[in-house]
Amino acid sequence: MSATPPFRADHVGSLLRPEALREAFKRRARRQIDDAEFGAIQDAAIRDALRLQEDVGLEVATDGEFRRGSYWGHWVDKVEGFGIRTAAFRFHDDHGHEAEFTAADVRGPLRRARGISTDEFAFVAANTRLTPKITMPSPSTLHFYGGADCVSPAAYPDYRAYLADLARIFREEIAALGALGCRHIQLDEVPLAMLCDPAVRDTVRAQGLDWRELVDQYIRTTNDALRGRPAGMTTAMHLCRGNFKGHYLSAGGYESVAERLFNDLDIDVFLLEYDTDRAGDFAPLRHVPKHRSVSLGLITTKSAALEPVDLLRRRIDLAATHIDLAQLGICPQCGFASTVGGNDVTRDDEIAKLALLTATARAVWGEA
Repeated sequence: MSATPPFRADHVGSLLRPEALREAFKRRARRQIDDAEFGAIQDAAIRDALRLQEDVGLEVATDGEFRRGSYWGHWVDKVEGFGIRTAAFRFHDDHGHEAEFTAADVRGPLRRARGISTDEFAFVAANTRLTPKITMPSPSTLHFYGGADCVSPAAYPDYRAYLADLARIFREEIAALGALGCRHIQLDEVPLAMLCDPAVRDTVRAQGLDWRELVDQYIRTTNDALRGRPAGMTTAMHLCRGNFKGHYLSAGGYESVAERLFNDLDIDVFLLEYDTDRAGDFAPLRHVPKHRSVSLGLITTKSAALEPVDLLRRRIDLAATHIDLAQLGICPQCGFASTVGGNDVTRDDEIAKLALLTATARAVWGEA
């Protein structure tokens, strides 16, 4: 088995919060418990999640994002200058149901007053033999969701100036993580996948923005955010189309952004959503250069049904007609709980999915 990334079997990061932790978030919001009690509950839940990941045979571990309310909300909580607004987009499902969500609102100049994920990394590193991975929202996530007017002109003259300052915050955080020994980070990227959807492009156009310019700017900003990272640090990027209790934000294959995505981004490993037809076919993988890897998100976290191993192997073989099999691995299409509430699956379902992940990796590549 590999002791360093990329791994044949990976997972996106978030895990189902146990009931005691979900209740603790509610009690903390009502000021019924203090920070010390809340932290002790989080610590216990994370230790259990680390044992789970070890038991299913993974070589990579996260803390399940158990210290966060959502996969990006801790950045708003810990970086000065952010607020919250209603997002410019809505989640929807195949039955026409829609759901609003929140987005970052830029109200003042940004300042990283304290570590954002440094405490998360330190705890995981001290409590598992597995390789710790820290997940963080992509820079684009902290702009795109809020719409064209999410950046206060009093704080920044335009959104490009904001993104440049945001990249600085990322560099500061990544440097601090590196000083603690972190060598594996993952950016969770949704906007670049959303911009493959013509309907999303129409929304962007109505906001007075050009989708191609956004793609260019988001790629530049991501590379700026990763500039100067510690030697030996592996960068991963997870791309999906939204994940909230079976709802999604967009549809459309990667083809329109693939060449730039896989060649211009300073990313080592791409974790790509591929559990439904909404993600398109594997043809865009022909653009992945030989020195980069792809983890195929073939196992869904949105339902309990287990994918047959023979089906997974056939899909991996099909992907390998466009990219060398040696460059591939397997992962779920997204996390199990992008927010505290989590997806509509149980802990037993989650364990079965993760065990399927490692079993499939060993069947195909002989290692997880």
